[in-house]
Amino acid sequence: MKNILLSMLLFLTFQFNHSQENYTINGETLELKTEVDGTLDLLWTSDDGNYRYFVKSENGTITELKNTKESKRNFLEEYKTTLSNLTNGTATDKLKFTLYDLKAFINTYNMSADSTYTSVATSRKVGFRLGVFGGLTNSPFVNNPENTKVLLIGGELEIFEANSSQRHSGFIQGRHTFDDEDFNYSTNEAALGYRYRIINKPTFSIYGQVKLATVNIASSSFQNASGKQESQSETSFDIPFIFGIGSDIKVGSSGYITITYGELFAIFLDNQGDFSTDIAVGYKFNL
Repeated sequence: MKNILLSMLLFLTFQFNHSQENYTINGETLELKTEVDGTLDLLWTSDDGNYRYFVKSENGTITELKNTKESKRNFLEEYKTTLSNLTNGTATDKLKFTLYDLKAFINTYNMSADSTYTSVATSRKVGFRLGVFGGLTNSPFVNNPENTKVLLIGGELEIFEANSSQRHSGFIQGRHTFDDEDFNYSTNEAALGYRYRIINKPTFSIYGQVKLATVNIASSSFQNASGKQESQSETSFDIPFIFGIGSDIKVGSSGYITITYGELFAIFLDNQGDFSTDIAVGYKFNL
């Protein structure tokens, strides 16, 4: 199954395939992972989701690559000058401050500086997580006079960039909400969405998410003017921009407990008067 998915979807991979070692830099002791080992070494570490990068020269000098935030939208990009100086004036004007791009840049330089250097593969890969969940919802964007909470169940495939800090991911989700005696409405929904991990630690993350597009097949029943029970079914496609929040808590080597508040508000759907209740708990794992 994984091979089929990889052939259908190409996104982006994160590799921790090198050693890590303690270094003292300007009086600060850091445990750094070695991403590239050559004429120039690329070292990095992560602290509370903040990534720091270092370059080690052949003489053992370690220089931090900095990208100081000057204002909300402006960064000083000191790392470009630093790397240009370390690589004999190699152009860095288009170089991005990500592990993938820094790795590719230093790998290319090492190949030009040392004919015996073995290139480090830097191709992007994609990671997948498969999950199931269940919870309660009051279907906040549907008329629900008694504010009835009903059961929901679902599953999703999450697709994430694995060559970065894994803050960004997309998901394809399917879920079913059940009807109730006081709320004769149920729906099957397929959704395409995006997540951004605001806090991204090794053991847990907190993220915001948005459902970008949804298809709903809804069924409802009601009494007509004659007092007879009638049923109807309708299919709708929306671009609702439904926002929610969630958290992943790591359990084991590749599993996560998930807690999601999935439908807080929407830009293009109206709340029907009740405060949103749309809470689910689930489990997902890396494929």
